[in-house]
Amino acid sequence: MTIKTNRVIVITLLMIVASVHARAQESVVVTSPPSAPSAPSPSLFTVNENFLAYYYAPTATNPGAGETPKHVVSYTHFDVWKYGTNFFNVEWLKATNGKAPPFGTPAAPCDQGGPLDPPGSERCDGYTEIYAFFRSTLGWNQLLGTKRFAVGPLTNIEFAVGADVNTDNTTLGSAKRSMQAGLQFDFSAPYNGFLNVAGYVYKEWQNDGFASTFPVQPIPNPSGKVDFDTTWSLELNYTQPLGFLPPSIPLTYRALLVMHGPKGCGEPCAPMGPGLSRTTEYLTQQTLHLDVGKMLWDQPKKYAVWVGYRWWKNKFGIEESQPSGPFVGTLESTWLVGSIVAF
Repeated sequence: MTIKTNRVIVITLLMIVASVHARAQESVVVTSPPSAPSAPSPSLFTVNENFLAYYYAPTATNPGAGETPKHVVSYTHFDVWKYGTNFFNVEWLKATNGKAPPFGTPAAPCDQGGPLDPPGSERCDGYTEIYAFFRSTLGWNQLLGTKRFAVGPLTNIEFAVGADVNTDNTTLGSAKRSMQAGLQFDFSAPYNGFLNVAGYVYKEWQNDGFASTFPVQPIPNPSGKVDFDTTWSLELNYTQPLGFLPPSIPLTYRALLVMHGPKGCGEPCAPMGPGLSRTTEYLTQQTLHLDVGKMLWDQPKKYAVWVGYRWWKNKFGIEESQPSGPFVGTLESTWLVGSIVAF
């Protein structure tokens, strides 16, 4: 993807943000008799929020490729309705480093290390990925019409489900598909903050384009299909407004923790096959958000800038020590800087 194309995408996204701020005219319906106004129709959603964001990860990594800085543009939707919540996020990730492995992550076919693409070459652009996921909950208090699941800091227990999908333009062609289901526990925190802790049963499928393109003997995987073992997953989401600071400094701390249990190789394991051994995966990310809209224009929760740090061990479940030898890029440690607009 060229620089010109990247600019077109960013400009298009900014035009979308501008257009959603245009206010539509409201129509008023008068019923008979005119002196008795109609009651407003109840809204399906009590909260309905949408966000467009950008961030840069200067020392991000990809397993097998090493360090790969990335630009990321994302769209996020969150809503609360009568019985629960819905969260959806989609990201467009663009690697800035198109050098051949093990120095970067170029798009196919440069990631195959052929004679035209020796290690360190920059003939290809960095790869592009689209990653999307959703999470939905159904609250026990809402389903049963009770408050019995609100005790002390615990505000609710919820059924929780989710799914992740991705696609990229590498030879691997990861094509992740995952599903998860479990329970989420919601807790209140000071200054209208909150903590959500969810435990899931987790199942994932993948694609191994290298195995189907270059079959490995004596146990090849010509289909490229990767079917991981069912395992467990843990997700923690913490949002804490720093309300003890002066109102002129509207800062919010946010933390994310994701863990996936061991899930096998998903295909014949190395060294006889192409599969990599997968172990427990740890992802944690902390960010500090400054509400610029509230600080400068008295419009809270409209525009923010943020900085953060991400630590990702055994990325995608891949540990560095493999039967076939060391595997680079399985540990990601990177600072993050970004901005977000609500509409």
